[in-house]
Amino acid sequence: MTLNIGNVKLENPFLLAPLAGVTDAPFRKLCREQGAAMAYSEMISAKGLYYNDKNTEKLLHLYEGEQPAAIQIFGSEPEMIAFAADALKSRKNNILDINMGCPVPKIVKNGEGSALMKNPDLVYRLVEAAVQKAGKPVTIKTRIGFNDTCLNAVEVAKAAVAAGAAAVAIHGRTREQYYSGKADRKQIAAVKEAISVPVIGSGDIFSGEDAIAMLRETGCDFVMVARGALGNPWIFREMTALWNGDEKPAPPTLEEKKQMMLAHFEDVLAFKGEYAAVREMRKHVGWYLKGVPHSAALRGEINKITTAETLQAAIKALARFA
Repeated sequence: MTLNIGNVKLENPFLLAPLAGVTDAPFRKLCREQGAAMAYSEMISAKGLYYNDKNTEKLLHLYEGEQPAAIQIFGSEPEMIAFAADALKSRKNNILDINMGCPVPKIVKNGEGSALMKNPDLVYRLVEAAVQKAGKPVTIKTRIGFNDTCLNAVEVAKAAVAAGAAAVAIHGRTREQYYSGKADRKQIAAVKEAISVPVIGSGDIFSGEDAIAMLRETGCDFVMVARGALGNPWIFREMTALWNGDEKPAPPTLEEKKQMMLAHFEDVLAFKGEYAAVREMRKHVGWYLKGVPHSAALRGEINKITTAETLQAAIKALARFA
């Protein structure tokens, strides 16, 4: 197992996946503090960069000291991917990732995301275009196939590596599965056997034990955590402890959850302003409260809150639900 992606050295094999609407700078910071070796930005449109979309700059923001960091872009036109790679060359991200796994209908309909799995030749051209301009390692994130009759992750991975990809991340589901069923680790293992660059395994990582099992069962070099980190940045603390051979840490206490929520909200407030921060933090609070006894009532209250002061007060009052 290697802990390098191209010339980028990572401290451990555990990475925070790119998640639209979730992995902004404040959330990435929390996960890095808990032990994630690297975090990915939200998915950024190559066309958005080309047309100088006003919202793109916020998505590109890296906090001070975030490196190593990865920015993920998406698109289906080699010239647009080349433009994006060139535009991001001077940014402080260490890795440029191309999304080839997003299952969302509007992305797939445009021939982007997981639709690219149906065209390995285009995968090659997109990676080649990025590699020629990026000036840093280029990676891809994809799935095991588009559907059950198109399980071609090995072919797609080989095309990407032939074009110069420094690593390949594989989510163990097809596009048609979205997030249903179980992630297929055998398909991830097949990719690991087939290519010479590091493989990042993804899918169904909800505990430290899940991550260690992914490494063991697939032989992959890294593990990428997506939904398992929602409301639970501590999952990285768990994974790194088990990977180091240490005892699994105790789950976060209610007080720890409360302090994490308050710190998270403070960062989102500073980053996005009150209106956006309150609305965004409401979903995060719902995730943090998973497993907290009698929290349904509090979630109901929080979803109606519109001011920062009221939301902070609600989080501080968490103890009454213990």
